Amino acid sequence: MASKSLSAELKEHIPFTLMGSATGIVLMLVFNQYLSGQGHALFTVFHPLHVVLSAFATTMLYRLRAPGVSVVKLIIIGYIGSIGVATVSDSVIPYCGERIMGIAVPLEGNIEHGGDAHGQDVVTASASHKEATGNNIPGRPDIHIGFIEEWKTVNSAAVIGIILGIFFTAGKLPHASHVLISTWASMAHIMMNTAGPLTPVNYAGIFVVLFLAVWLPCCFSDIVFPTLFSLKVEDGCSCH
Repeated sequence: MASKSLSAELKEHIPFTLMGSATGIVLMLVFNQYLSGQGHALFTVFHPLHVVLSAFATTMLYRLRAPGVSVVKLIIIGYIGSIGVATVSDSVIPYCGERIMGIAVPLEGNIEHGGDAHGQDVVTASASHKEATGNNIPGRPDIHIGFIEEWKTVNSAAVIGIILGIFFTAGKLPHASHVLISTWASMAHIMMNTAGPLTPVNYAGIFVVLFLAVWLPCCFSDIVFPTLFSLKVEDGCSCH
């Protein structure tokens, strides 16, 4: 019964995640037009918000599905389910997508040692990318790990979300907001590493990356992860 319920939840979240990915592409087009070079600033806003909502939804669902569970277990599940999954969703999967699609702009170290067919334009884009993101690692784009690089902000966000999940119960809002904010955080990470112009084909690939970066990680965080550790599994998802 549990596996059927979880499978149904994953299928049910596909349309909403597709819609969220579409909003990510629209916002990316707007941000690239009017806020070029601000990917890092956007990431430092959307990623902590994602962690808050993820910790809230994960902690709340675990509390509801495991009545009487200790506060210590709630904190552990809420923290791992938010920080771990948010990092995969907002950083790891977007970074892999950037590299696979070949849209990430190389940094100056890569150009100095190997050169590039695009010449001065890539050098300029690389310098702008480095200035915008603060990435000092030569020879490759950056993967931005929020809970390490902005550890105070991101870990504090997890604590806030866990507290909300312990003391408050909500319906659709935490999970629905979680999916949208996660999409925008993943979008911001891609913006950090793509200072050059993007083609329609690039945007189509980014759409797929955004979908994958949100659908499985966020559903795992809010639904599968707390259910695996709950004492009592009920049919359906309390976020609906």
